[in-house]
Amino acid sequence: MTEQLWENRGTIIAGTIVLLIIAGAVISIIRNKRQGKGSCGCGCANCALNGKCHKSIDN
Repeated sequence: MTEQLWENRGTIIAGTIVLLIIAGAVISIIRNKRQGKGSCGCGCANCALNGKCHKSIDN
């Protein structure tokens, strides 16, 4: 068992790194969504979908 892990250590390390990056991205998206931030990262004033992606407090 340990021989298989040792032989595949590069694949295991690379897979772990990829999973950590994906988990970080998902956590960031969820955190931004809870704070009411848009997904594009820019202001909504010049956006073609202004007012469509999330509700404004003024409405």
